[in-house]
Amino acid sequence: MGAFHAYDIRGIYNADFDRDTAYKVGYFIPELLGADKVLVGRDCRLSSDEIHDFLVKGITDAGADVYDLGLSTTPMVYFGTANYGFRASVQITASHNPARYNGMKVSRENALPVGLDNGLGQIRDWIDAGRPCPPAARKGTVHMMDVHKEYLDFLLRFKQDCSGLKIAMDVSNGMASLYVKEIFGDAPAYIYDTMDGRFPNHEPNPLVQSNVADLKALVLKTGADVGVIYDGDADRVMFVDENGRFISPDLMIAVLGHWFLEEKGEKGKVLQDIRSSKAVGEYLVPMGAEMETWKVGRAFAARKLREIDGVYGGELAGHYYFRDFFYSDSGLLASILILNVVAKFKKAGVSLSALISKIEKYRNSGEINFRLEDKQGAMDAVRDHFMSREKSTAYMDFDGYRVEFPDWWFNIRPSNTEPYLRFICEASSQELLDRKIAEVKEILVSGFGAEL
Repeated sequence: MGAFHAYDIRGIYNADFDRDTAYKVGYFIPELLGADKVLVGRDCRLSSDEIHDFLVKGITDAGADVYDLGLSTTPMVYFGTANYGFRASVQITASHNPARYNGMKVSRENALPVGLDNGLGQIRDWIDAGRPCPPAARKGTVHMMDVHKEYLDFLLRFKQDCSGLKIAMDVSNGMASLYVKEIFGDAPAYIYDTMDGRFPNHEPNPLVQSNVADLKALVLKTGADVGVIYDGDADRVMFVDENGRFISPDLMIAVLGHWFLEEKGEKGKVLQDIRSSKAVGEYLVPMGAEMETWKVGRAFAARKLREIDGVYGGELAGHYYFRDFFYSDSGLLASILILNVVAKFKKAGVSLSALISKIEKYRNSGEINFRLEDKQGAMDAVRDHFMSREKSTAYMDFDGYRVEFPDWWFNIRPSNTEPYLRFICEASSQELLDRKIAEVKEILVSGFGAEL
C-alpha cells in the first residue's frame, strides 16, 4: 500500500493503488469515522471518474449514503464538510502531482484532516489484512449535492475593490477554473483557465519554477502588478511580483498580517511551518502576532491552528489556513485576501516588490533534497556538527530539527514518502549562506553517500 502517506492517499494510479483500493477505502470510511453519510468530490484528472465510481460503490455497500459534489476544488469539499455537518468526506485528487497520479484526501467532522496517524493507517492495515467487505443489508443511496453558489458567496464576502490592480493569473488547467472568473471577472489576464486533467501546459505544481515561467512572462508582457498561480486542486496559491520574480510563499504569511492584524484588528496566534523564514515573525510580532511554529502539512497544520485557536497560518508550500474558514486552507480565499492587501498598497504608491523587500531580510537556500538511506543518522550528524561549534538561540526537534543561531538557521527533515532529507537554510548574508550549505553537503556526501 505505497499510496498511503502522512497526509493523504496518493500515488500513480494503477501502479501504487487501483480501483480495488478505492472501493475498500470507501467501504471502511463510514466505520472508521462513525458516518452514515459521506461527502465526495473529485478533480478533473482522467482517472478521477473511475476512482469516484468505485469509492462510491464502497461507501454505499457499507450502508452509508453518498452526497456527491461532482467536480470540485479541495477547499470546496472542506466547506461542504464543515458547513453542512458531515462526519466524513473524500476529495479525489493528487493535488499538484503530474497527470498520471491520483489520490484521496479524507476529512472528518469540522473538515479536520485524517492522516496516517489518525485513521488512514487503520484503513491501510484493514486492507493489508484482507479484511472482508460484505455488502450491508441496506445499501446506501447517492444524492447529488451542489454547494457551488454557497461557497462562492462565502468567498465573495471577503473580496474588496481590486479594480485598480492589474492581475495576471495562471489557473494551471486545474480546479480553480470553477471559480476564478466569477470572483475576479474578465479583467485579469488569464492563461490555462480551462479544466484539463492531462495538464497539457505544465504540471500543476507552482513550487517548481519551470511551471511558473509562463506566468512570469505574462506579468511582464501585460505590465501586471501581480501574478497569481494555483495548483491542481486549488488548495494552494503562489505569487509573482510586477518584475516577474517569484515570491517565496512563506513571506505571504507576513503580507496577510496587513489584513488580519491591521485591518481587522484580529491580534492573536499566527501559525507557520518549521521551514518558514525568520523574517515572517520579525515582521508580524510588532503588528500583534504571537508566532507558533509547527510541522509541515495540512494533516498537522489544520489541527494545530484549531487547537491554538489561531487567527491564520501558512506554509512554505503555499497553503494558507484561516480560522474564518473552519481552520482549513483555501487557495482562492488566500488569493482574495492577498490581492486586497496588494491593491491597497498600490493605491498608496507601494508596489508588491517594495512590500516584499520590507519583509525579506535574509538570504535563503530554498529546500535542497539529499537522497540517502540513513536519514536519522544524517540528521543527527548535521545537528551535532553545528551545535558543537556554535551557541544556538533556538532548537526545535519536531518534523526533523530546526536550529537557530544569531545570524543563521537551518531545518533538516525527512521526507515522509521518499529516501530524501530536505534541508533549508537562511542567513544574514550570501557568503554565510554559501558557507553553511557547503558544510552540510560535505557532511552528507562524504559521511552518508548522499546524492543531490
